[in-house]
Amino acid sequence: MNAPWLDEPLRVVGTLYAADRMPHAMLIQAAPGTGGDWLATWIAQLVLCRTPARAPAGAGPQHGPDRPCGRCPSCRHVADGQHPDLARVRPLEDSQQIRIEQVRELCADLALTSHQGGYKVALIEPTDALNRFAANALLKTLEEPSPRTLLVLVAAQPSRLPATLRSRCQRVAVPAPTRAQSLEWLERTRGPGDWSAVLDVVGEAPVAAAALDPTSVARLRAETWRMLDEVRSGAADPTVAAERWSRSELALRLNCLENWLTERIRHGLDTATRSAELRASAQTRHAVSVMNTRALYRQLDALRDLKSALATPINRSLALETLLRSLQT
Repeated sequence: MNAPWLDEPLRVVGTLYAADRMPHAMLIQAAPGTGGDWLATWIAQLVLCRTPARAPAGAGPQHGPDRPCGRCPSCRHVADGQHPDLARVRPLEDSQQIRIEQVRELCADLALTSHQGGYKVALIEPTDALNRFAANALLKTLEEPSPRTLLVLVAAQPSRLPATLRSRCQRVAVPAPTRAQSLEWLERTRGPGDWSAVLDVVGEAPVAAAALDPTSVARLRAETWRMLDEVRSGAADPTVAAERWSRSELALRLNCLENWLTERIRHGLDTATRSAELRASAQTRHAVSVMNTRALYRQLDALRDLKSALATPINRSLALETLLRSLQT
């Protein structure tokens, strides 16, 4: 992947492996779209690789950590998700949670002997999707791990996990990439494009941005902003917009809506600052601007609540319609 913001996590893990100090569980803290799942796969390749690139015997960290070769059958099978000693656990289709049945099946598999005589590895992503019962079931395996077993957990919000589970894992933090790092990596891996505009929509998530087409994102953002202007002016029906958006690219459209609100808040604050510097007759306009900005802040809070609630079984169309109607007040 050759992403510069991952250099330090790779060095930390590779050094642990070179020193034969790999823990039985690692918790990767990474924002979505920054490569946490890629790092987890790299760790699985490292411990399952048949010909890892070794640091010199007795060498210190300055000589470089161990790393997987990336070419042997084991590395290729891990990358393809076909290695017999690797298990991946994700939310089931049409579900936002990892359920206890999945964890029980995983724990039973980890208790079996390795097919190739080495590690058995489990990747759980996103770990903060574990429901309460699944987290408790996983805790039993973390408390009494089998020899040569490695669990790699990937979570954007580790605070949502039980403290007893977090305490049994070695934390590996993926730092947020800078905009310059993201743009350089995107241009190198995907080629030229208006990647800055894509990052404005998806946030500092270059891996997520790489899966998108810059032209399509720009078109979606322009269409979404135009519809929002029409909804706010009363020229468009919020019910129609909500029904359409809930069926197509909802996550991206909500990001566009967040950008739209943020731009208007910024404009309102700039207007309020300028108005405050005018003569007393302008104070009425200043008060109206502040009131509008406060309403935008409330709408922004409601939007973020809606984005958080997408992981729950809500009526997305109705919730979005309620939010869009609030733009008209």
